[in-house]
Amino acid sequence: MTVCIPATGALCNPGDIAWVTAATALVMIMTPGLGFFYGGLVRRKNLVSTIVQCMAIFAVVSLAWAIWGYTMAFGPSVLGGFIGNFQYFGLNGVGSAANTAYSSTILALLYFAFQLKFAAITPALIIGAFAGRIRFKPLLIFILAWVTFIYFPVAHWIWGDGGWLKVMGVEDFAGGMVVHTTAGVSALAAALVIGQGMDFGKESRPNNVPYVILGTAILWFGWFGFNAGSSLAADGIAVNALVVTNLAAAAAGTSWMLMDWIFKGKPSAVGMCVGFVCGLAAVTPASGYVGPQFSLVIGIVAGVGCNLVAGWRARSKLDDSLDVFACHGVGGMWGTVATGLFASVAINAAGQNGLVYGNVHFALLQMFAVAVVATYAFFGSYLILKIINFFSPLRTSTDEEKAGLDEVHFGEEAYYPVSE
Repeated sequence: MTVCIPATGALCNPGDIAWVTAATALVMIMTPGLGFFYGGLVRRKNLVSTIVQCMAIFAVVSLAWAIWGYTMAFGPSVLGGFIGNFQYFGLNGVGSAANTAYSSTILALLYFAFQLKFAAITPALIIGAFAGRIRFKPLLIFILAWVTFIYFPVAHWIWGDGGWLKVMGVEDFAGGMVVHTTAGVSALAAALVIGQGMDFGKESRPNNVPYVILGTAILWFGWFGFNAGSSLAADGIAVNALVVTNLAAAAAGTSWMLMDWIFKGKPSAVGMCVGFVCGLAAVTPASGYVGPQFSLVIGIVAGVGCNLVAGWRARSKLDDSLDVFACHGVGGMWGTVATGLFASVAINAAGQNGLVYGNVHFALLQMFAVAVVATYAFFGSYLILKIINFFSPLRTSTDEEKAGLDEVHFGEEAYYPVSE
């Protein structure tokens, strides 16, 4: 251990700082990766707007996180562990000294930066539910309201020092509940409020399959920082998280591919990519607590289960355009429950044993936490959307939807004709 800045007396580990700094950069690249993933799936007329929405969300949430989000999520608890206080408002007191409530080996400012990337990508996941049919201004209003009233409190419940679910013993290593469950069920609420698109029920092909594959690869790459970085140290837990992240993604993508092969007659490149992302979402809460063998189980179940839910959604009247709920909602909830089943103190001594090792209480606690977070996020998002819609209509007009949001909102196109 070395003293990084003698004036503050902060004890930090240069190796941990280097790793978490790299992980922070890895998680940042996931947001544009998500833009390419979603952008490839939508119609050509909405490609630019979809990617720009992801980048705009990254920007506005970065500002919100710096001014009031970080302190709401990671400030000292108030209101019985519901939210953090405003001690760190505007990053007051967040600097080169370590915040020992979360890590004694990295700077508090680095912890802020690492967690910022989680806060920024989470609401961007939601936009896949209403791709091509939401106005830009109310979208940004919704994003700011959503992170303030949904993401920041839930992050405090589960990760904040004194958060009420954390105190109860709930475990979420890298965001199965905080990120994927909240985004997935909020996407479900958004699809219900905004309603079906004008082309719902008609066959719609992705405009750019290579973009989907590229986006998946970037997400997979960034996810190593997402999960392994959540160890907040260059240690064995980080290595385990990296390994199980890769295995679960591979297992889920393979099981999704086999499902398509069996029931549709041929595998799908897009389906396989969606399967990879489902596996990544599912292993996220468990990555610091389960070993390689159980990560394969988590991935296989995620690939099959999310595939079945997506198939059900396609036959229903629900227009969750890019199956955000099936992928992130179902994947995140399954992974959180799986943590309660398969977690082992042999992997992480700071965690708990799961059901397979005889701890029934922990398994039930994880299920309880999923139910609480999903309920809060769903009804909270539904209410936020209804209120915003009253003052600033969410839905694009039929003419705007027909023309495409690239031209309507930004006056730009993804592909311009080549001049003769």
